[in-house]
Amino acid sequence: MQTVTGKSAYRIAFAGAILASLLLIWVSLGVGIIGADGDTSNRVFFWVIAVGVIFAAVGRLKAGAMALAMFAMAAVTLLIGLCAIALGLGMPYSPPLEILGLTGFFVVLFGAAGWLFLRAAERK
Repeated sequence: MQTVTGKSAYRIAFAGAILASLLLIWVSLGVGIIGADGDTSNRVFFWVIAVGVIFAAVGRLKAGAMALAMFAMAAVTLLIGLCAIALGLGMPYSPPLEILGLTGFFVVLFGAAGWLFLRAAERK
């Protein structure tokens, strides 16, 4: 079994982060995580992308900073989902379990990318 080098872990993490971000945009705009298709509440997920872009720019795309960016994106995604549930947004189209499941899916994706960026930072 081959070991993962820092460079390959970084590349996999970066690709995963981009794909997760694009999927988040697509799902929130296309299908809607909160409420029905076209619900304006879904625009709040752009803050997740903004957090990632800001962290990545400030950290100059270095592996450690990118890990922090991914964990921050995961935290913001979870916070949005929990706030939407607490405020009763999306009802009756999106029950709380659906919102929690969808946001949890993206938390896992961003968390996995963050873990890979940490591995890349360790192996430099």
